[in-house]
Amino acid sequence: MLPWKRVLGPLAALLLSAAAVTLPATAAHADTAVHTGWNDYSCKPSAAHPRPVVLVHGTLGNSVDNWLGLAPYLEARGYCVFSLDYGQLPGVPVFHGLGPIDQSAAQLSAFVDQVRSATGAAKVDLVGHSQGGMMPRYYLKFLGGAAKVGSLVGIAPDNHGATLSGLTNLLPYFPGAEDLVKATTPGLADQIPGSAFLTKLNAGGDTVPGVHYTVIATQYDEVATPWRSQYLSGSDVRNVLLQDLCPLDLSEHLAIALTDRVTFHEVANALDPAHASPTTCASAID
Repeated sequence: MLPWKRVLGPLAALLLSAAAVTLPATAAHADTAVHTGWNDYSCKPSAAHPRPVVLVHGTLGNSVDNWLGLAPYLEARGYCVFSLDYGQLPGVPVFHGLGPIDQSAAQLSAFVDQVRSATGAAKVDLVGHSQGGMMPRYYLKFLGGAAKVGSLVGIAPDNHGATLSGLTNLLPYFPGAEDLVKATTPGLADQIPGSAFLTKLNAGGDTVPGVHYTVIATQYDEVATPWRSQYLSGSDVRNVLLQDLCPLDLSEHLAIALTDRVTFHEVANALDPAHASPTTCASAID
């Protein structure tokens, strides 16, 4: 079967067109998009921001499209910013985050080591969207990442699975559908609530010592649902609902990471809590 058919088959079975909101309609090609400012390996962290920021895209995202808003925002505030592609399937360009999530976490591990080596930083901070906010927890918990990471900021992370507004609950009614998803796009199967991956990830607690965790959720999320399932439990966790910061903010699963400057402001607060300022609706024009 052609690679694109291998992807589209399970997407259709799951009605995962809903998950395509993790990419903008005018997405740039990750392999050819021209961007400046981030992924500059000559960047040296400042005393004010000593930890480089590694951005981790979501399912069906990539290292460019997911961060056209947030990466320049952080760069303008003095951070060394980097982003990676992970979870690629053979023959499937641009749309990443579809491979087995434990293998994606290993890719993140290698990338963090690359960034640390280039910048001379002892630790990095991680900011991830959707799967990219959840997958790093595997790196922290099982691959030694806790010693190399200061903070993990999850934007609409599916920490306990993504029901796609309940659509995954329909899988048992379609014989063979779940097996098809597992065989062709394992990264999607790993995110179904109750999967073996999520069971292992969340067993024994959501967090590991030494890492600061922030979760930023929106009540209008239609992918990582129910939205409260995004929250983490632990001694060094801050769970934030976007609408508590700005009741007028209507951002959903896509916009919260791509364009929402209220969220961007709260991300900056999480990365530098010593200099945090109140996040309000006015942060949209900050």
